[in-house]
Amino acid sequence: MKRFTFTDDVPLTQDDRGSIRVTGSRVTLDTIIHRYQVGDTIQRIHSGFPTVSIAQIAAIIDWYFKHQAEADQYLEEGEAEAEKLRLEIMSQPAYIAFSERLRRRLEQVNKT
Repeated sequence: MKRFTFTDDVPLTQDDRGSIRVTGSRVTLDTIIHRYQVGDTIQRIHSGFPTVSIAQIAAIIDWYFKHQAEADQYLEEGEAEAEKLRLEIMSQPAYIAFSERLRRRLEQVNKT
């Protein structure tokens, strides 16, 4: 995964595993950008994640637009990794058995 270097005016930090978070919080770059892309305003994002200030959110969105190609690649790699993990989990016998039990139970509930 690509390593990013952020200037002091960008409140982002990349950890040892490559995850980019708002400095001093657990909120990820992915979360902020996704919320913005689906139409949330900076104020609405702040309402959902009050540990991240409006100024931090604005700085992150500004950084994103200035580095969109690199940031989008990072976001796409993260989505691909998450999908790979999801498929791995779904292929495990315990998960398959649980899903089947749940499906049967839902069928029973829907019949009543």
